[in-house]
Amino acid sequence: MEEQEIINRVANSVLQVFDLEDYYPSGERAALDISGWLWEGFVLREKEFRDTLKNHDWEQYSGKYIALYCSTDAIVPAWAYMLVTVSLQPFAKKVVQGRVEDINIQLYQEILNTLDYSEYVDKPVIIKGCSKKPVPQEAYVMATVKLMPIAKSIMFGEACSSVPLYKRK
Repeated sequence: MEEQEIINRVANSVLQVFDLEDYYPSGERAALDISGWLWEGFVLREKEFRDTLKNHDWEQYSGKYIALYCSTDAIVPAWAYMLVTVSLQPFAKKVVQGRVEDINIQLYQEILNTLDYSEYVDKPVIIKGCSKKPVPQEAYVMATVKLMPIAKSIMFGEACSSVPLYKRK
């Protein structure tokens, strides 16, 4: 019996792989819970709050992505988060109000808004599924929105087992 050469049809196809993991921004993420700076975890007393901010070690956040939040049901005025941001700004790479997951969502939004998508014009695109890095689900939605106006078709997963999502009419 004659051996047949194995042909990698995926490698030879025009299929373009869009891997969100390639754009994952490196850097440490940290959460900063301001509830400890509130009286009994619930009441913001302005003078004490400002004193706490003045005496806090902000250098520990150098080069980090910081998520500001309050873990109690306290009603925190917007200016309180703004005041903490003013203190963090000289040190942190980025400050967001929310949880650590919100950092990645905002970072991906910024990144996806600045990418050049010209290599995907009129081509079938597969948005790679499995990732080892914590790519947020929202990033997949954002990527789909960016690719729909230009791609011939969009699939999700791996070339060997993809889910069709969109095909231009």
